[in-house]
Amino acid sequence: MAETTVEWTGTATQRDTALDALRGFIVVVMALDHANFFITEEHSSEHWFEMPRYDSALPFVTRLVTHPAAPGFFFLMGVGMMLFANSRRARGWTEGRIIRHFLSRGAVLIALQFTIVNLAWQTGPGTNPTLYLGVLAALGGGMILASLALQLPVWALTLAATALFVGMELTHPDAANWEELFQQPLGLVFGYSGGSDFFWSNYPVLPWLELVLLGMVFGKLLITNRDRAYRIALALGAAFLVGFTVMRAANGFGNVVDRQDGWIGFFNVVKYPPAMTFTLLTMGVNLILLGAFGRIRGRGRAALTPLALFGSVPLFFYVTHLYLYSLIGAIEPGTSSYPTMCLLWLVGLAILYPACAWYAGVKRRHPDSLLRFI
Repeated sequence: MAETTVEWTGTATQRDTALDALRGFIVVVMALDHANFFITEEHSSEHWFEMPRYDSALPFVTRLVTHPAAPGFFFLMGVGMMLFANSRRARGWTEGRIIRHFLSRGAVLIALQFTIVNLAWQTGPGTNPTLYLGVLAALGGGMILASLALQLPVWALTLAATALFVGMELTHPDAANWEELFQQPLGLVFGYSGGSDFFWSNYPVLPWLELVLLGMVFGKLLITNRDRAYRIALALGAAFLVGFTVMRAANGFGNVVDRQDGWIGFFNVVKYPPAMTFTLLTMGVNLILLGAFGRIRGRGRAALTPLALFGSVPLFFYVTHLYLYSLIGAIEPGTSSYPTMCLLWLVGLAILYPACAWYAGVKRRHPDSLLRFI
């Protein structure tokens, strides 16, 4: 959710439509997830050892289609960090100045999480924690840590991402220690999800950092050869989906908890923090979409314009949509059916579109103002 996700040339700011379109897709499905939370008040939470049960397909599918959002944010942030660093080096920025930019940017994301964003969550249904470690905080923490790896070669970044990918799966604690984990604040910040009514962590930093590093690898590929990078995205996305299918069928390593019966059980994967099967499934979808968007030419690219607009101002969209759907939910407090919720989700998008278009114009007219952080 950062401006740095879109700049990729050294001489001028050029937006890559494919990157913006994927970012737009994930904020749109994220909005569906949050509309579900605020309006139907039936939003589920996945934990390591307490998988949610679904009585019917519609609530599950509504949740499933939104899963690519979070991993997509982390991956695209990594892409953007690498493209931003490349463009700023061409303008004469030192490595120290680039890192300081990302340290400041990361701090802003963390501050927004614990102020404006958490205030929005407090307006939602049910009991919400006083301090909530959500996606913005993890993005900010990931940006700060990943900024130290910007100069690493592709092989080193790939090795680091793979080590985190496998290592986090190997270090999942035993289910018997579940409640004890909630008493370890540093563990909740960096390693696992859970907490108390006072402090709750859905997005610990390290399990999501692997996707930031993977995004940085893809950013380097884009800089070298754009068309080849998008071909690789398609192939890697397909490989991820095959890996998910094999690993889910085996029902062992990478699943965290045993799958439930039926097709819903097959796709009902652990998100908090992400199981290996969750990452393979969601990033398989994201990479295939990105590769497909990147290969669209001519008039077909015009069809991506609405998504690309949303994706050009993701942080503005994120903050604004929380308050908008919270307001809609207050008007329809827990009484809406899923079809009604989906209609209200679309109404919300219709309201957000001109607001995002206005804000994108403001940012273009004031590229060096503080607005670049939102």
